[in-house]
This record gives sequence, structure tokens and C-alpha cells, in this order.
Amino acid sequence: MYNHIERVGFVGLGAMGSGIARRLMDAGHTVVGWNRTRSKAQDLIDAGMGWADTPREVAEQCNVVLTMLTNTAAIEGAAHGDDGLLAGLGAGQVWADLSTIAPERSVALSEEVAATGARYLDTPVSGSPATLAAGQMSVMVGGERSAYDHVEKLLHAIGPKVTYIGPNGHAILTKVAINLSLVVSVTAFAEAVTLVEKAGVDRAAVVDAALKSVIASPVIGYRAPLLVDDDTVFADVELQQKDLVLAQELGRTLGVMLPTCSAASEMLSAARSSELADRDFLVSVADVYRRAAGVEVR
Repeated sequence: MYNHIERVGFVGLGAMGSGIARRLMDAGHTVVGWNRTRSKAQDLIDAGMGWADTPREVAEQCNVVLTMLTNTAAIEGAAHGDDGLLAGLGAGQVWADLSTIAPERSVALSEEVAATGARYLDTPVSGSPATLAAGQMSVMVGGERSAYDHVEKLLHAIGPKVTYIGPNGHAILTKVAINLSLVVSVTAFAEAVTLVEKAGVDRAAVVDAALKSVIASPVIGYRAPLLVDDDTVFADVELQQKDLVLAQELGRTLGVMLPTCSAASEMLSAARSSELADRDFLVSVADVYRRAAGVEVR
């Protein structure tokens, strides 16, 4: 069971991945990592993380492998080929993917992993680097229950809220739904603030009132201040629109209407041309609303 996890592999050491890897190291785990750009992992290497030259080497050295990459293509790239994870996995190992990727590809990967004798879990996370640092990250898990039992305590080192959803694919489907709700609600918040700002209400006062109201969800709580004087970027337009595209593709496949998803995606498309497109997507979308409404942009 859990006590036999000797080494944890980590593939994908960007902002979120490096934060998770550091939490695992701080919890006493031996971590071996790989990232396409080694320099981005140098702080972790200096702190004692082992380094592997390829994803395959990570799998060969570790009995549990975690991945956190940007999109489906990045996961596919890390999985396949002579230097990919699948070439290094074998019986008794578990690969838990923390990324948000296309649900059908996640299920296909679980089948490819099973052919190696290893087991695959879709384990997408919900939160931001800020919630991770605060110890409030949540993790959803899809896959064999026995594989989940094997890594459950390890996942609790990432965040305290770990939920087993069901078979392979069910956790990533749940994450797509959560991200749909997140983007729609944040976009609606930008719209609402613009509405009353146009009427002459001070933007900072609106944000302050919202943070004291019933709409002050965790995501509004840490994002609303971005409209006032905070340059933090939790996720830009491109990253968040990727999540909406996954939802739209799923909706088309299942024949489910997603009108608010479509409306939010249109706003994100417009925000790609914003002068603030490199900021958090809330700021980018709010900039589009303000310019369209004739509100002074500050």
C-alpha cells in the first residue's frame, strides 16, 4: 500500500507543477522530476529534487508518477515515443495525471497504461498556485479504486480535499464541468462590475462589497481584487478558453445545450485582442467589457 511508495516521479514543472512537487518534498517524499526546460526546475533541483533526462527515465525510477502539463498534446507528447512515460511504466506502478485534458484521450491513455501492467488515474486539481500555497487545493480522482487507495495519502499531501469520483474519465469530466462554471461565473462578475461602474459607482467599492456578499465564492474571493490593484495572473485567457473548448466539445458530443458556456467563450475570444491579454483572464475580459461600454480604462 502507501508505505511502498519509495519515489515519486513528477513530469511538468511549471508554476503549478513545481508548487505541487515542492509540497511533496516538504512532506518528506523523494521526488524525481522532468521538465522540457530544465532551468525552470533548477530551484527544485537545488532543494534536493532528483532529475531525469526524459519522462521514460522518471517512470523507470519511480513507482508512482504524477504529471501536470498544459494540455492534451503535451500529455500525449510526454506519454509516447521511445523516451515517453509508457516506455518506462510496468506492473505495480501508478500514473496519476493532474492535468486537464480531453476526457476521451484520458480514457484512451488509461487503456494504454493498462497494457503495460501499470494503472492510470485521472486526478485533475481545482485551484490556483495561491490555493495550493494556502493548502486548499482540491483533487478529483477517476480510475480503479485500488489504485486510488494506493496513492490516497500522497494526494492528500497536495491538498486536503481529495474526492474519489468513479471509473477512469469521470474525474476529468467533473473537472471540465467545474471549469465551465468557474469561467462563466468570473465572466459574469466582470460584466456586473462594468454595469455599475458605467453608472458611476467606484470600482474598488463594488469589489469590496462583492467580497462581503453571498457571491464571494473562493474563486471570486481571490480573483476580484485583480480588478483593483493586483497584477497576479492565476490563468490567462488562452488557458481558460482551452477549458471552455473541452466543455463545448463534450456538449456537442452529448447533445447538451451550453448557452452560457458559448457566451463566455465569445468574451474570451474578444479578450485575446485586449491590451491586457497577458493578465489574468478576469482582467482581460473586464477590459473588453469596459471598452465596449465606454467606461474609462484605468
